[in-house]
Amino acid sequence: MHGHGQAGLTYRADIDGLRALAVVPVLLYHTGIPGFGGGFVGVDVFFVISGFLMASLISEEITRGGFSLLRFYERRIRRIFPALFAVLAASSIAAWFLLMPAELEYFARSLKAAALFTSNIQFEKESGYFDIGAQMKPLVHTWSLAVEEQFYILFPLLLVAINRFARRHTVPILIGLLIVSFVASAWMVFRSPVAAFYLLQFRAWELLVGALIAFDAIPTPKRSTMRGGLAAGGILLIALAMFGFNDRTLFPGPTALLPSVGAALVIYAHDEQGPVSQFLRSKPVVFIGLISYSLYLWHWPVIVFIREMAGRELSLLDGSLIVLTSLAIATFSWRFIEQPFRGRNGWIGQRSLFAGAVFMIAVAISFGSHVIHDQGAPSRLPVDARNVYAATYDESRFSVPPCFADSDTTGPTPADIRMGKLCPLGIEGSNNPAFLVWGDSHSGAMAPAIDAAATQTGVTGLFAGHSSCPPLPGVQLTPRGDTKRCGDFNGAVRDLIASRHIPLVFLLAYWPKYVHDAELPNEGVYFDPSVPPPLEDRSASVVETLDHLMGELTQQGTKVVLVMDVPEMGHYMPEAVAKAMVAGHSTDVAAPWDYVEKRQALSRAILARLAEKYGAAIVDPLQAICSNGHCDAVRNGLPIYKDADHITATMARSLSFLYVPLLSTTHQSSAMPKP
Repeated sequence: MHGHGQAGLTYRADIDGLRALAVVPVLLYHTGIPGFGGGFVGVDVFFVISGFLMASLISEEITRGGFSLLRFYERRIRRIFPALFAVLAASSIAAWFLLMPAELEYFARSLKAAALFTSNIQFEKESGYFDIGAQMKPLVHTWSLAVEEQFYILFPLLLVAINRFARRHTVPILIGLLIVSFVASAWMVFRSPVAAFYLLQFRAWELLVGALIAFDAIPTPKRSTMRGGLAAGGILLIALAMFGFNDRTLFPGPTALLPSVGAALVIYAHDEQGPVSQFLRSKPVVFIGLISYSLYLWHWPVIVFIREMAGRELSLLDGSLIVLTSLAIATFSWRFIEQPFRGRNGWIGQRSLFAGAVFMIAVAISFGSHVIHDQGAPSRLPVDARNVYAATYDESRFSVPPCFADSDTTGPTPADIRMGKLCPLGIEGSNNPAFLVWGDSHSGAMAPAIDAAATQTGVTGLFAGHSSCPPLPGVQLTPRGDTKRCGDFNGAVRDLIASRHIPLVFLLAYWPKYVHDAELPNEGVYFDPSVPPPLEDRSASVVETLDHLMGELTQQGTKVVLVMDVPEMGHYMPEAVAKAMVAGHSTDVAAPWDYVEKRQALSRAILARLAEKYGAAIVDPLQAICSNGHCDAVRNGLPIYKDADHITATMARSLSFLYVPLLSTTHQSSAMPKP
């Protein structure tokens, strides 16, 4: 991503032109300009350029015997740090004023990682279930810098070692490493595409492709027509990837060969006369190449913070304005932030440069650590917004281990469940559970309602909840890894019900998610009700399994209660309501009634049909949240959801009235002497 003070290297304008060809697609892809579905491959072009320039520089100095690691890292710092830390500082200020505490905490983690050039590792770790989407992270784009810097730390050491011990075998060794990294990437893209995308060992081959050209592994063709043809072929490969790929392309892995080999051909051809060369060497293209590093750094935070302020996805007009804004900021940044530090005659000496670099890293890390320690600095918010935001943490013991089984396998094990070692609901001390609550995280969110109702009616029950596991033994779930875990958990719950003859079982789950095999697509910071929710009927296996389970339980003499799901809200409610308060907008931000109705229709019809078939009871919390064609977001000034689809513990306790009638009949029947 980064040019080099080309000490002793002949300057190649076509490489700056190639940089422009790398950065522009990334920019257009990120701003949502149509047609650039594969714009992300610009990063791969950067990797190849970096590998080439870096290897040219070091190998040339090693041959002259003048290579110094210290001077090498000095050049890297002059090149990388000024613009990077300007972006980190500007982003930190914007984040402080615009982000809610959980978002700011994520930001602070990425700030520390970006300052240490480990952000690729940080984002690979974060890309999990509870993660805010990458499109909301102002520094997610620093992952590629981290990959390059890690390469820059290891590669010179490798070349120095090869030069000392195996100088004749430089090229074969590099080819060997390239093959290992490429094979690993091709394998990993199926195992964990996220790791294959972010981590150095699966990306190193792209940088090594560039490095090999620097070692003249294949001599450059003499004929200019041949060179022109190779360069044109290279541009064609990059274009194929850029316009042909999209977010669903399995990437990197073998698909990354297109842009990488494309970039390699352009550099290798060193074409000086052909049409490709004239285009790449033209003034405007070279200029964008010169500012490409600043442009890459600034454009993404600009997009994220503008989206944050707009509170919606960006339109085509917004996207076009952002492209122009980014070009202006990048030009300024290149001229007044990058240039003054460049070259040996930069206005700051080597010792001050290293001291300044250490100081900037230290400041970024201490600010980041402070924010993380303070859990996102909620004291920045006005008091009313702070209280609203606190609903994020309003959950009961039934939503967390040890009562609740989380996907990282903490919480009750199948063996615990079979022995009845589960958290009790209702009154303490009775050895015969009168009922059992069984479900996924939505059962954990609703459990306080059933707990309160059981206490009121004087009965005891057990709670069996596991994240992302509906009470559907053996059903195939979409993240395939869940299927086995959930199968073991659900099998154990089923055994417990049979062995203890539990008379009443509540089945709760995020039903719409399972019958449509999809969560809401844009849950999170923005919610756009004009985008219809996923409504494809994928319910066959759910219906079959639930039907079978209800038949089995009814036959054992267990009464089943099906609990309809609460409506999904689209937004993370505490954030949406707090943001609305800070901005002075209406806090009535719940999903509209007709949207909820469409999304819930299929699951409600299925539950109603099966309840009728087996004489099961139904509990329906919908009326308590939506009435007269309108769904509530807020009660008594507080959000009633802690995220986009889990109600808060406070809200749940207020719903105990829905469960009292069912539990009081259990109480009467369990008080009868056993035959």
